Order: sequence, then C-alpha cells, then structure tokens
Amino acid sequence: MGKFDKSEVIERFLRYVAIDTQSDEESGASPSSEKQKNLGRLLEKELREIGASDVYFDEEHCYVYGRIPANNADGKTSFGAKKLALISHMDTSPESSGKDVKPRIVENYDGGDIYLGDASGLKLSPAQYPEMKAYIGQSLIVTDGTTLLGADDKAGVAEIMTAASYLLNHPEISHGEISVCFTPDEEIGSGVDHIDMERLNADYAYTVDGGAIGELEYENFNAAAATVKVHGVTVHPGEAKNKMKHASRIAMEIDAMLPAQEKPQFTEGYEGFFYLTEMKGSTEEAEFKYIIRDHDREKFEAKKRLISAAVSYANEKYGEGTAELVLKDSYYNMREKIEDGNLFLVENAKRAMEELGITPKVQPIRGGTDGARLSFMGLPCPNLCAGGHNFHGRFEYVCAESMEKITELLVKLVQY
Repeated sequence: MGKFDKSEVIERFLRYVAIDTQSDEESGASPSSEKQKNLGRLLEKELREIGASDVYFDEEHCYVYGRIPANNADGKTSFGAKKLALISHMDTSPESSGKDVKPRIVENYDGGDIYLGDASGLKLSPAQYPEMKAYIGQSLIVTDGTTLLGADDKAGVAEIMTAASYLLNHPEISHGEISVCFTPDEEIGSGVDHIDMERLNADYAYTVDGGAIGELEYENFNAAAATVKVHGVTVHPGEAKNKMKHASRIAMEIDAMLPAQEKPQFTEGYEGFFYLTEMKGSTEEAEFKYIIRDHDREKFEAKKRLISAAVSYANEKYGEGTAELVLKDSYYNMREKIEDGNLFLVENAKRAMEELGITPKVQPIRGGTDGARLSFMGLPCPNLCAGGHNFHGRFEYVCAESMEKITELLVKLVQY
C-alpha cells in the first residue's frame, strides 16, 4: 500500500468543519437541525465524484449511504462472505457553537502553550492537557477559541471518505464489499433512529468516532436521560410560613440526595455518574435534567432506582404531585453483543494497528456511539479512533498525522 497524501484527509476535514452541523436536542425534529443536510448533500456529491456505488442521500432524515463493491475473486475476506460498514456522524455537539469554525494548523508543535486567538484570549496548555506532549514535532489542528472544532466526528467522516477514495482508485487492493454511512444527531442520542438497515446492507461495522490514535472500544456506558420537574406554590414571602412550596429549593434537595462522589468530575474508567446537564426554576416551577451512566448494568439500574426514590421522597415530604420524574433509557453497553461471537472484530482492528506501528489501547468508552445502538439492532459495531481530543468544547484539537494514519488503518482493516 502506498503512502497517503496527508493533504487529502486534512483538506476534507477543513472543508467539513466549515459547515455548521450542530444538532439541537430541543427541536423534536429528525434531523434535529436542517443545517446538517448541508454537509449531507456535500458528502453525497463527493461520494459520486470518487466513484462510489449506490450513493443515496435520505433528504428527509439526513443519512448518506454509499458502497465500494467487492473486488476480489469470491467477494470474501476473513469476514467470510460478510459485508462491512464504516460509519461516522455529521453533527456536532449542542454544548458549544459549531458556527463559523476557524481552524488553524500548528505545524511542528514544540510542546508549549498554544494561544488560540485574540478573540478568545484562551490558550491550549499541556499543563492542563498533558497528552499534548505526545504530539511534539507533529501538526495540531486547533480552534480560535470561540467555537468547538468538530473533530467529533468530522475527523471520522474525512478519514472514511479519504479511505473510500483511495480504495476506489487502487483496485489492486483486494477487499470484500464495503458500505459507508454518515448519520445525523449522534450527539443527542438519535443517530440511528431512522437508519435504513436494508440500504446499509452490512453484517458487521465499525464506527470511526473515538479519540486519540490507537483507541479501540467495544464497551460503552449504559445510558439514560432523566428530567425532574417540581411544582411549587408561590406565596408572598411575608406570608409564606407553612404555605410556600419553593420548587427550586425542592429540586435542589432532590439533587442533594444523589451521591456527591458520583459526578463526572470525580469519576473515571468504569465508574458511572449522575450528570446534571441543565437546571432552571423559580418558586413555582423547577426543572433539572440529568444524564445517567454506568458500564455495569446492575449499577445502572440501581442509579435509576435511586433517582426515582429521591423523587418519591420529595412527594412524601411535600405532598403527592409535587415532583415528577421522566426517565428514558438511551442505549446499552455493546460489550455483550461483541463478546457473543464477534470479538474477531476487535482482534482484526488490533492486528491492523500493530502492523502499522500503532499501539492499540483497548478501553471502555466513557460515552456512547451509534455503534452501541447498532450492535443491539443486530449489527456488531466496535468503535475506532478518529484522532481528536477535548471534544465538545473550545479546546478541541486533532493531530494531522493521526488522521493520516487512521485513514491507512481503515484501508488495511477492510482487507482482512
């Protein structure tokens, strides 16, 4: 296999991050934001230009599909006659703006602070992010400090597109049938709500939606979303004794019943958490929103019971109907599906990394991917690195050399 031209995957990435695709968890629409379709249409066009087959853009729900036909004699690889899919998502996180992204390439990084821009006055520092030291001498793509970058997951999109282009231009590389798919709304947990599994037509898949080069994940959180609504009683504060029910204070009491040590900032590895993502309230009405996470299914269920008990206690103390809980599961740990006869997907990825001089880092995802839900839909789907760091915020960055190497990884992996 020849060496990739680094400029292609980087040029694609810079082109994609210029398009605002921020998803909107409040819209209730699918896709949650119409602007995601702008990138979808571009990817459809580029797939046609590189010669992919069966290219289709789902204009209603914003999914992009394409296919690279098998080019070996019997359509088989070590996957057997099975078909492989590569999947990444187009949307960026609602947590930080993705509009007017202004990326900058810091070449030959020297290991020091990177000042992001005059408009933000922020700096990206290895004192806070020590993993930056691993990239001394390489090129880092950073923001100007006013938006996120969008490496989650436009780095994955660029890597899949560049790998697809390379394979289509190098028919001497033997591989089975490969599908590519780009999804909307992964960041709000809706990335596969309307995916067309028949059109995708795959038996196994990888999402390319991880972090630093070498990351390989087949375990993820079990996840739920919880909304606590509290209904209070407003009375003039001068006459409030034994009459007022302060909704915001009651909501704070409920929050205080959740374990203080089980917050994201105090957890790591396999440790789960309650994450208060949003709060608003007054004396009369209050609403707190949480996401609940744990790798262990029993501990996950226990966390859901705990927040339910806290709401029940508030109703016992302040009167039935004071507090209500809306609790909904989002996705589950894909580990049980991968370990059920599909661990070869992980072993193949490890082998491909090692052959390219990449050290595999098999670790649990402290989050989720489209692959988690796909695995429970019958499509086993581990997650591969995409090369970025500090996702969802203004300190996000990605290493250009990592993106190049991950593109090589995809080309090698589909040959097994």
